[in-house]
Amino acid sequence: MKQIITRKLKKNALTIAITLAAAGSIFVVAAYNGSQMGPGPSEKEKGPAASTQAHQPERGEGKPASSSNTTLLSQVAVQLTAAQSYQAQVTGYGETKPRFELSYTSEISGRITWLADSFESGRVVKKGELLARLDDTSFQQAVSQAKADVATARLALLEEQREGEQARSEWQRSGLSGEPSSPLVLREPQLASAEAALENAQKSLEKAERDLQYTEIKAPFDGVVVSRNVQLGSFINVGGEVAMLYSVDRIEIEIPLSEKQWANLPQAVMNAGNGTDAATDTDNSDSAQQWHATIKATGSDTTQGQQWSAYVERTHQYVAKDTRQRSLVLVVEKPLEQGAPLYPGTFVEATIEGMTLDYLWELPSSARSQQGEIWTVDAQGLLQKSTAHTLFERQNKIYVTPTEEAELAQVVKRPLSNFKAGMKVVPTTEEL
Repeated sequence: MKQIITRKLKKNALTIAITLAAAGSIFVVAAYNGSQMGPGPSEKEKGPAASTQAHQPERGEGKPASSSNTTLLSQVAVQLTAAQSYQAQVTGYGETKPRFELSYTSEISGRITWLADSFESGRVVKKGELLARLDDTSFQQAVSQAKADVATARLALLEEQREGEQARSEWQRSGLSGEPSSPLVLREPQLASAEAALENAQKSLEKAERDLQYTEIKAPFDGVVVSRNVQLGSFINVGGEVAMLYSVDRIEIEIPLSEKQWANLPQAVMNAGNGTDAATDTDNSDSAQQWHATIKATGSDTTQGQQWSAYVERTHQYVAKDTRQRSLVLVVEKPLEQGAPLYPGTFVEATIEGMTLDYLWELPSSARSQQGEIWTVDAQGLLQKSTAHTLFERQNKIYVTPTEEAELAQVVKRPLSNFKAGMKVVPTTEEL
């Protein structure tokens, strides 16, 4: 009996579930059809205000379609530029070097017996100052021997002169006419030999005296001792290096320049070292020595930023093989007596005043793009580009040949990589 009741309950539950599923499907279909139909009467009564509110865009959606027709133009900073005349500046780099770099070698062999206190590396010495002495005993003896040889040769010459006079007297007393058949009769060859012997003895004396002088090692010019290669008691051979000396009367700086830089220099500088420099043309006010330059230390030197006055002393009349450039040479007189001493081996930047050039634009360095172009804005507000022909640079400014004929050009100060010729922009003027 219980099994029959249980089967009936399961059958009724299944029937109820099927009925509920069918009712849900009918409800979904009805809801879908209702959404496809127009608004009911209650919605129409709400009027235009309600309809407008329903179509307002939500946050995050785009602007109305009507605003898509409006294009926002980019603003660019420009500088109003007019062509003017400017004095060119030529900038180059080089290393200061002494006028003379001498590896001082010994003329004789000997042992060092004395050294001057000033003969130390880094010390400044004067021309003719005694630096060291060599043992001169053998050289004193050589001088004495040479003097004796001179005396002997002089005596031999006097005797030969007397013999020659006696021989001529005998020939004349002989009554023979004319000259003897052999010069030996009048002792002429013997006399010439005696004269040559005396001359040789005198030259030997000069050499011995000069070698004796070489036992005293003296500074050949005002200079600084870079290194000393001998010690007290050391033996030095002929040609052995005694010291390395740098002259201190002036400093020279060799500055290589490109052809473009040479074109900005006046003719007075171009001719320096070609017979028209100051050393030979002191009356010419345009001579190279009158053409000044300014140099300042660069790199990590302790004198970085300090300046010195120099002048163009000469120019190289050849092109260097390694750099394929010509160089000019600047000179600083008495470098160690300057307010800030200028030492050999200092790396410097040299600025040389050049010619006055007409019809140039003065622009900030930022106006030249990475591609080497200058961008301008024309009267219609369109971007235009052209290659920058830079003649020289000075203090973060460039001086270029104008790229257009307008009296007042709008030059873009900071061109962007996405610029395109013909792009419409809004120029904003900024001062230089």
